[in-house]
Amino acid sequence: MTISVLKSKIHRATVTDANLNYEGSLTVDIELMNKVGMYEYEKVHVVNINNGARFETYLIKGETGSGEICLNGAAARLGQVGDKVIIIAYAQIKEEDVKKHKPSILLVNDKNKPVTKS
Repeated sequence: MTISVLKSKIHRATVTDANLNYEGSLTVDIELMNKVGMYEYEKVHVVNINNGARFETYLIKGETGSGEICLNGAAARLGQVGDKVIIIAYAQIKEEDVKKHKPSILLVNDKNKPVTKS
């Protein structure tokens, strides 16, 4: 049996842009993605701390070091510039591996620069 577990999380990122006319997805600074082991086109859940909206989408890599967090397409209706979001990726692991699993969690500041990583 496999269990769905938290693989990685970018916590309290600040939305820097919302582009309704883009086809879809979430653009994230590739540096932040790399720090927590997230990948372009990976499915993620996004939780908007400001308004409670929750949605699924996939990642597109943004410019390295830009701090970019852009809600694209329909997701642009679920948040606005300045909102705080949590970006969550999950993994399927064997049940016997659950106790030794440790997710990668990155807390960022208001400019989406890394503060702490666990």
